[in-house]
Amino acid sequence: MAAHRKPRPRSLSGNTVRTAATLALAGAATATVFDGTGHAEPNLTPGQVRAKVDKLYQEAEAATEKYNGAHEKAQATERRLATLRDEAARREDRLNSARDALGSIAAAQYRAGGMDPALQLALSDDPDQYLEGAAFAERADDRQAGAVARVRGQLREIEQLRGAARVQLTSLKARQAELRREKRTITGKLDAARQLLSRLPAAERAQAAGPGGTTARASRGTTAGRASLQAPGAATAAAAAPDARAADAVAYAYSKLGSPYVWGATGPNAFDCSGLAQAAYRAAGVSLPRTTYTQIGAGRRISRSELLPGDLVFFYSGITHVGIYVGDGQMIHAPNPSAPVRLAPIDEMPFAGATRVV
Repeated sequence: MAAHRKPRPRSLSGNTVRTAATLALAGAATATVFDGTGHAEPNLTPGQVRAKVDKLYQEAEAATEKYNGAHEKAQATERRLATLRDEAARREDRLNSARDALGSIAAAQYRAGGMDPALQLALSDDPDQYLEGAAFAERADDRQAGAVARVRGQLREIEQLRGAARVQLTSLKARQAELRREKRTITGKLDAARQLLSRLPAAERAQAAGPGGTTARASRGTTAGRASLQAPGAATAAAAAPDARAADAVAYAYSKLGSPYVWGATGPNAFDCSGLAQAAYRAAGVSLPRTTYTQIGAGRRISRSELLPGDLVFFYSGITHVGIYVGDGQMIHAPNPSAPVRLAPIDEMPFAGATRVV
């Protein structure tokens, strides 16, 4: 009989090893596809990069306007908190003076206390003077009672001020936390946009940055570049403005052509979109709110067909961008970090409304 032996396990070698490895990698790749992770983003055309970058810039600008609003509220809260603290300090000084006066009265009473008034009268060298002194003491007691009441009132007022200050401090901390969140959002969006652009060759990067991007920024950042952009439109636009303030705002906007975009900036050398609008009207003697969504309510709403130089034009459904209309379908605005303050058609973004500052 033939002996029955257990088959010896064959070692994995050669083609067998390669086959096993291939199957394992295929399985891993399949698992990666199905769980939706690990796949590389396909190469994007300059147009696709531009679309993604534009979306990131728009989202960053929306976050910038939220940041600007939170910053404005935080500053107002800080001012209120400082006022409350100053008033509380003044009240505490008055309270300390009143307490000192009460302490002097109490000490005098302690020194004179414990003697029967009749005995004090009997021992007095001048009974008439004593009686006058007793009457004065009664009046002094009435004044003391009033002083005590005033001290108690001051204590209540100080506690109310401290309570209001605690509320403002809590509000300030919330605003500061909001500022940090919005700052992270802004920087994250801008970093993502820069990374997308950095993947492209230089020529395609300029194309993807869009009109007024890196190439335009290089030519517009000089005095000569600014001068060429200002003439002859500035004088024409100012002359067509509805009033002197609008004309001054238009002139200011033209003078800032080529200035860099910096989020949160209000001039004089860099701007974000609402910062430019605020600075232009500040130069004209008009105080505008800080954010796009408050600036749109800072004047009389007008239709697109009514636009005149100096009117503020707003874009996107969330009112997240603003420009200064200068006539002929053009505006001056601070677009985004890829472009400086520049002239642009108002048709390049979704129009949302307009306001004439009054």
